[in-house]
Amino acid sequence: MPTIECDPDEAREALREAGAEIRSGNTDHERWRAERGEAIAVAYDGKVVVQGSNPNDVLLPLRRARGGTSERGHVYFDGASRGNPGPAAVGWALVTGDGIVAEGSERIGRTTNNRAEYEALVRALEAASEYGLREIDVRGDSELVVKQVRGEWRTNDPGLRERRVRARELLETFDRWSLEHVPREINERADTLANEALDDG
Repeated sequence: MPTIECDPDEAREALREAGAEIRSGNTDHERWRAERGEAIAVAYDGKVVVQGSNPNDVLLPLRRARGGTSERGHVYFDGASRGNPGPAAVGWALVTGDGIVAEGSERIGRTTNNRAEYEALVRALEAASEYGLREIDVRGDSELVVKQVRGEWRTNDPGLRERRVRARELLETFDRWSLEHVPREINERADTLANEALDDG
């Protein structure tokens, strides 16, 4: 369970602004509880403990509110499908000067590898925006996704076209962005997260 040392009052306000549901603690030691998405934050004196299946639903707004976080970072994404189409999952990681500041992975049902890659990119960009990054360098090992999103290759598949539009919309919300194709070994953390999600399923 991730623990963030912080002022519980400031944390509560940050989560309230992010749309979390705040309620009283369950014991005398708990100051309050907040629920957002698939995560629950429990506040004690000087710290907040995060529980749930997707801790980033709480961690991202809390870390952003703490201040001092970089507004520049690298975003890594990867999608995986076994069978193509087959069971699929996504993985992503946000990296700043402080190291890996957020990451996530999730099974996304049955789909193709290309669709999984697009979904991973969209999830990663949403997380980067929520974390508060304003300048991003996005890296992935799918040459197809990178070149389609950059407009160098055509996107003939209607499903991929829709995800390409969504990715471009998200990219345009940042002050500056770049998108590059990198070898799998450079994208190792996102690749590992996507495959672990498949293995866990």
